[in-house]
Amino acid sequence: MIIAIDGPAASGKGTLGKRLAAYYGFRHLDSGLLYRAVAKAVLDAGKPIDDRAAAIAAAKLLDPAHLDENALKSDDIGKAASVVAPIPEVRAALVTFQRTFAASKPGAVIDGRDIGTVIAPNAEVKIFVTATPQERARRRVLELKGRGDPVDPAAVLADIVKRDERDTNRAEAPLKAASDAHLLDTTHLDIDAAVRAAIDIVEATRAGRGRG
Repeated sequence: MIIAIDGPAASGKGTLGKRLAAYYGFRHLDSGLLYRAVAKAVLDAGKPIDDRAAAIAAAKLLDPAHLDENALKSDDIGKAASVVAPIPEVRAALVTFQRTFAASKPGAVIDGRDIGTVIAPNAEVKIFVTATPQERARRRVLELKGRGDPVDPAAVLADIVKRDERDTNRAEAPLKAASDAHLLDTTHLDIDAAVRAAIDIVEATRAGRGRG
């Protein structure tokens, strides 16, 4: 079974993906880490983040088996990733790995922005996770404060809005809910409630398919 989770920045899809994978004993992939790794490689090479050639080269050389999640979670890397992610050649270089991962047994949970629409359009379960920009900014502020990073709440909200606009309007694999995705609005849900709601979605789908 493939569970595809899509949604905008700070919607909670990554945490939800991890919890669902643990619950079902499936493998989990945060596809955003792949784009963050590409962005970090460009910056580490001393190149400007809008250097397309450098980003494409980094994507082709990326080894997904050696991703340092802690090093990739900074806010600056996240912003840089949103610049390299729309590049068609970067996305193409990462598609094969994601699709191979999706086919892994006994099942996979993948979260990102184009999983249900591009990477795994045939996923048995598709969930589109969302929340208001204000709530997502609040969560991101708490996350940054928790890491001890300096934070400007107004700037965080502005960045969330900017990234939403960039992700939804890009020509290559824009952020949008698949036509058969289940909408999960987490604005007023804590993570435990969101996980329970997601499990209900998965179980309803499995029951409809004979628990395949």
